[in-house]
Amino acid sequence: MLEIISGRSVKKLDADFISDRGITSHRLMENAAQAFCDWFEKKYHRNDRVGICCGHGNNGGDGLAIARLLWRKGFDVVVFLVGDHENASADCRLNKELLPDKLPAVSLIDEDIQHIEFDFDIIIDALLGIGVNRPLSGDFLSLVKRLNKLINVNKIAVDIPSGLPSDDCVQGDAFIADITISFQFPKYSLLFPEHAGFVGHLKVANIGISQPFFGQFSEGKYYLQYKDVAKRHLRFGRFSHKGDFGKVLVCGGSYGSMGALKMASKAALRTGSGLVTCLAPKCGMGVLQNSLPEAQVLTGKGENELAGSMDWESLSRFDAIGIGPGMGTSQASSCFLGKFLENYKGPLVIDADGINILAKQPGLLSYLNENVILTPHVKEFERLVGPCQNHKERLDKALEFSQTHGCILILKGAHTAISLPNGKQYFNSTGNKHMATGGSGDVLTGMITSFLGQGYSVENAAVCGVYQHGLAGQIASKNRLRGTIASDIVEAIPRTYVLLKID
Repeated sequence: MLEIISGRSVKKLDADFISDRGITSHRLMENAAQAFCDWFEKKYHRNDRVGICCGHGNNGGDGLAIARLLWRKGFDVVVFLVGDHENASADCRLNKELLPDKLPAVSLIDEDIQHIEFDFDIIIDALLGIGVNRPLSGDFLSLVKRLNKLINVNKIAVDIPSGLPSDDCVQGDAFIADITISFQFPKYSLLFPEHAGFVGHLKVANIGISQPFFGQFSEGKYYLQYKDVAKRHLRFGRFSHKGDFGKVLVCGGSYGSMGALKMASKAALRTGSGLVTCLAPKCGMGVLQNSLPEAQVLTGKGENELAGSMDWESLSRFDAIGIGPGMGTSQASSCFLGKFLENYKGPLVIDADGINILAKQPGLLSYLNENVILTPHVKEFERLVGPCQNHKERLDKALEFSQTHGCILILKGAHTAISLPNGKQYFNSTGNKHMATGGSGDVLTGMITSFLGQGYSVENAAVCGVYQHGLAGQIASKNRLRGTIASDIVEAIPRTYVLLKID
């Protein structure tokens, strides 16, 4: 598992600890610089003029190593030194000593910053790394303000934009990057939507450190990648039949909102469920039978919404249930959900209006348990827990909610966060902005419900569902971009199995 180490950089780890494992802090810095330069060389031309701003800490050491390597590759590089380089960190001093004599290195103080011409095609920010715990000040603040005013310049941040704290929300100014290259794992605060304008396009460069090395510094936050997901999948044999792939029920829909139930149900089918049944109000029978012939359809007693009672004991024949898409929040629907939660204790996904009903009737939260997964988007989540000042507070409250109620909570968005009752949080690496379209969340509900029905643990169903949902969105939007709709994501689900090599 690739872990987000909040508030501590691998370059700041105890030197003896690193040495015991055959890795020096300087070697880690060299690996990071080489990974950066490998990426940089593929993207930019040697005729581009490159200005690299280096502080006196380890982030500055990264910048100095990058400057040396780029200069040796033939790039036109100038280094700007800011801060107290007489008392720089050990690795920063070493990399300064390793600079070639012919590579220009200019020390800047406030007076210089105000008047110097930054005539460059590319500016690389290596001023301050993850150790920032207060607003920028002095020469660093002056330089960052000056750099942010530059136009027609590509701006790249090394590891984290200077001025951003690694595990909190920014207070004051920070470097505004077009691209941020983070090493081995994205720092926690790079995942906050409030920081998107500073981070720009986020890339993560592997610096060749094995996961067990990082695992010892776990603070319970993990960044999901391909290798983390493939191993969580169940495998089925050649004699498996549709019963082995799970019988799931998807409940929802109301007059004018039957499409949400259809998309969730079709997503469950595309994810591999053997049998999918829709439970809808009576008005949905014709719509669902005609548009989704692979699914069975049951109707409740309500004409335009799920309402009244039903044979609750019959729910036990399903391996998993998803409820909420398009069901509305009327009094009748609310009563139906209450009776449903009272009678069904199996694997369950609650989404959309199901969550909105929980927010209106907090007494129903007592029915949540270890078999339940909630999948709110930001507004639905804040209806549950109240307004949040920033995304960090939102993530903290998501984890607290999960632990308090013993369920899994999936907070949807860029880098969707999965909070578990055991204190872990997983952050997704797949997906893109083109998935911000109506019905995308319903697709996720169907996918997770399908995995639960196939026999996956609630944790693995959540992880596989979130990761493959994002992957399907990437596949679907490749040639459609802004024209991507939720149905495109559904149709891309099978391709995710091909990429993951899951048959």
